[in-house]
Amino acid sequence: MTSRLTRRQRRRVWQGVQYAVFVAVVVLVGVTADWDRLQNQFAQKDLVARLFPEIITTALRNTVVYTFSGFAFGLVLGLVIAMMRLSSVAPYRWVATVYIELFRGLPALLIFIFVGVAVPLAFPGTEIPGGTYGKVALGLGLVAAAYMAETIRAGIQAVPKGQMEAARSLGFSHGRAMAFVIIPQAFRIVIPPLTNELVLLFKDSSLVLFLGVTLEERELTKFGRDLASETANSTPILVAGLCYLLVTVPLSFVVRRLEARADKAT
Repeated sequence: MTSRLTRRQRRRVWQGVQYAVFVAVVVLVGVTADWDRLQNQFAQKDLVARLFPEIITTALRNTVVYTFSGFAFGLVLGLVIAMMRLSSVAPYRWVATVYIELFRGLPALLIFIFVGVAVPLAFPGTEIPGGTYGKVALGLGLVAAAYMAETIRAGIQAVPKGQMEAARSLGFSHGRAMAFVIIPQAFRIVIPPLTNELVLLFKDSSLVLFLGVTLEERELTKFGRDLASETANSTPILVAGLCYLLVTVPLSFVVRRLEARADKAT
């Protein structure tokens, strides 16, 4: 009898089966989960009240500062690496390629350990400006720059070659044409992926705990872990996770809107 169904009917039957399976799984989880234990472990109202306002004024604020400082440093360094990658000077291209492959291939955790341990050993007596904030900006920036460099390079190459020719015909030097004509157009193209990189950096800022921070320098993950260990309850970790979502969900929405606008423009 199934063979007599049309293709559209078979597709509807298959969709109905998938919906039924989804509903069955949701019902099964809802029936078998111990909601009382979950509420006791992850939703203690008195613990939630204890977290505020410090989780906002200290942990969330530090997370945002770490993220945007790392993003700013990574954006500047990424632009330099991208220009080196496109340079006609072979050593510049080699250095840029090695940098990109190295920092994209290594876990961000190792980069943070390198910044926190190897740099002071390599340059004794020197301090990274800004203390922990400077170390985090350096660690996040070094990782982000490798990805941003490739994104920016792709954006520059996506700009029509006629734009450079038109700028040169107006008397612009190659450097001025890149700075005032090509790069601004390239950034309009790569805004969505750069915003997505900002979301990733916001989550990677949790690696600051491996650098050793004071109570005033804690970010969301460290703050949640410390309070969870102190209270023997996971409610602080859940609240910290919700604070991450408070920032990442709107940013993800912005990324989708920017991508949709870019698609319409093309």
